[in-house]
Amino acid sequence: MSGPLVVLVGPMGVGKSTVGELLAGLLSTGYRDTDADVVAAAGKPIPEIFFDEGEEHFRALERQAVRTALAEHTGVLSLGGGAVLDDTTRALLAGQPVVYLSMDVEEAVKRVGLNTARPLLAVNPRRQWRELMEARRHLYTEVARATVATDGRTPDEVARAVLDALEPQERGDGPAAPGQETT
Repeated sequence: MSGPLVVLVGPMGVGKSTVGELLAGLLSTGYRDTDADVVAAAGKPIPEIFFDEGEEHFRALERQAVRTALAEHTGVLSLGGGAVLDDTTRALLAGQPVVYLSMDVEEAVKRVGLNTARPLLAVNPRRQWRELMEARRHLYTEVARATVATDGRTPDEVARAVLDALEPQERGDGPAAPGQETT
């Protein structure tokens, strides 16, 4: 099988990087984060890309990073929170073992808080997070084989839940229903 073993999607602050690294350890494989790929390609942090070149330029870099990672990486892959906004990216994710890590707004406030290093949450983060999720939630569920709620769970518990969510496919029982919720 080519391509990633697991692709994690979800909003900023949900724990994709932390859980992704744990999953890679549990699966004895490599970990890759497309946000890190974008930073490496641009030579500067994501907030600076947004400020200097704008969101459209960032999204173009992100689209290329996702395309490259899906073609090259065979371990655990985490995508940036907005990667699913792109039609091409969503098409590339079809048939991939994608898991949507979800959280409610109260959990997001605890995790993300007033972190202005996140350019899309610089002003009124609670309202902006809700608006982002209204625009993105259906896209996360569209591309995902399973959804794993992260609220009130440790990263280790989330990583194990991701493995449990994907286990039927690993046994050859066929794909889970798109958007299958795992508690």
